[in-house]
Amino acid sequence: MKRVLSIALLAWLAGCASSGQVSPDTMQTATEPLTCQAPSECAVWWQRARAWVANHANYALQTSTDSLIQTAGPAGGSRSLAYEITLTPNHDGTATIGFAAHCDSMFGCDPNPWQAGADFKLYVRAGSSAPAAAPANKPGAPGSFAPPQLRSGLSASAPAPGRRPCAAS
Repeated sequence: MKRVLSIALLAWLAGCASSGQVSPDTMQTATEPLTCQAPSECAVWWQRARAWVANHANYALQTSTDSLIQTAGPAGGSRSLAYEITLTPNHDGTATIGFAAHCDSMFGCDPNPWQAGADFKLYVRAGSSAPAAAPANKPGAPGSFAPPQLRSGLSASAPAPGRRPCAAS
């Protein structure tokens, strides 16, 4: 009987692990670089990035500067995503917005970090669709934000110790 229960549990866990597959189109969008061409465009995109994180994160906003947007989390065992968004100037005058999503669950993240990355990049580029409503159980709502000023010499920060990236680009 114990053997049957063990096999059933393993089959159930395997099903959970394989259910997080994403389409090739989603993967392509999630991994495509998000590069703005001019300071004015970068300021608009950075403001959209802040709005997207504020409306999609289940964790409180921890850091919001002109080069880093970071939420608290992830909490131990939670499937909720914590976000880290970076703005890094390039040598040619453009800037790249990086996206990383983390959770701390062996059962996968919810939402899927690749889908979240694709949604983030589509919203930041287009800005035509409104970000989703903030989750009702959000612990602490971030305030309003001003667009960043691009400065030279900025570098992306490494993820905080103990964080496991699920998706990054």
